[in-house]
Amino acid sequence: MTGTVTDQGHAQPGPVRTDAVRTDAVRADTGLRFGYGTNGFAGHRLTEAIAVLADLGYDGIALTLDHCHLDPFAPGLSRRVARVARRLAETGLETVVETGARYLLDPWTKHAPTLVDEDPSRRLEYLGLAMRVAADLNAGAVSLWSGVPAPGVPSRVAWERLVHGCGWAVAEADRHGVVLGFEPEPGMLVDTLDAYELLRRRLGDPPALGLTLDIGHCRCLESAPVPDCVVRAGPHLVNVQIEDMRRGVHEHLEFGQGEIDFPPVLDALRRTGFPGLVSVELPRHSHAAPQLAARSLAFLRAAADAAHGTRTPR
Repeated sequence: MTGTVTDQGHAQPGPVRTDAVRTDAVRADTGLRFGYGTNGFAGHRLTEAIAVLADLGYDGIALTLDHCHLDPFAPGLSRRVARVARRLAETGLETVVETGARYLLDPWTKHAPTLVDEDPSRRLEYLGLAMRVAADLNAGAVSLWSGVPAPGVPSRVAWERLVHGCGWAVAEADRHGVVLGFEPEPGMLVDTLDAYELLRRRLGDPPALGLTLDIGHCRCLESAPVPDCVVRAGPHLVNVQIEDMRRGVHEHLEFGQGEIDFPPVLDALRRTGFPGLVSVELPRHSHAAPQLAARSLAFLRAAADAAHGTRTPR
């Protein structure tokens, strides 16, 4: 049930006034904190992306370790991580670490290798480095997913590989003092909340294996309404990604371009007591990153206020 993610050809506004979102009238305290994924700022240096998002008034970043942003395989990792940590401290931004880089591990094959491949060693190395970075940044979570089994690989074998790889990752997370957020991803072996819960049971319900919930994926694939998915996910939530989406089409859309009614979703998140970042996930929209980031935060704040029974003054 996957589709092709395409860039949206919308006309873009002029330069963003970075004080426009910050200095809007006082908003309700909804208890929600918003971040933005750096995979949607691929055209910016990481320090520039941090500066823009801080100026816009975001609470944090979802940092994808990739060629362009804190490449974990490049020399001088500790020095570079320390520089990012200082910058985050200066701006007051929190972070989660994402591991969805497309071609970082294999220049020919997107996302390869994964935890369900015969040789996941490069993926495990990446995850281990991500946990090291997360510990040094005091990140809220390290997000990961299963991958797509190669054609002809029996489901039983794919699950055995996944459980083995996740078992290693859980032990490594415990060693580094970080928490993992496992993300159900459309088209992958673990694609739904049912499959995530099965994985947890097979691993013995380890405390270090939390859940990364992508709100759009709930609309795309889950049978229950999105707010019900949020409530169900609540006990295990450590990371939330958010964007608009349509039923049956895995395409990350700008808010208002899909089918999700966001005030009930944000109200459900508030009711779970989730304390972490709710981060916008628009990985194919770097061509207009500052404008989209500004519009996204304004939309989310208005939706959160609506869920809280207030309206953001214009």
